[in-house]
Amino acid sequence: MKTNLEHVRANVLNLEAAIKWYKSVLGFEVTGQWPPEEPNYAHFGGEGGATFAIMEDELVPSRGRFNFTVDHVEEYWEQVKDNAVIVEELFETDYGSKKFTIKDLDGNELGFVQRK
Repeated sequence: MKTNLEHVRANVLNLEAAIKWYKSVLGFEVTGQWPPEEPNYAHFGGEGGATFAIMEDELVPSRGRFNFTVDHVEEYWEQVKDNAVIVEELFETDYGSKKFTIKDLDGNELGFVQRK
């Protein structure tokens, strides 16, 4: 069976703090929140691929790794490296791409890759 990944979500302990971090450190843009009257979920805009979202859940924190494709990984590295916990510093992979990995406030790993 062939599948197409449409949506991924990381659980966070505090939605407001997480949104602030994703916006200020990574430059992500919130494109939706739910439920309207008292949101505990937010998703971010992207340019194709799966939608990335976060949801407040004090009982079930995520510890996943999510990789994002970016055009200028070296510039992005310079922008975020001093404001995040680093898992992997910027490096060139064996298959020709460049990549770095950081952690968000809740320990989810976020990789940023520039394809060859």
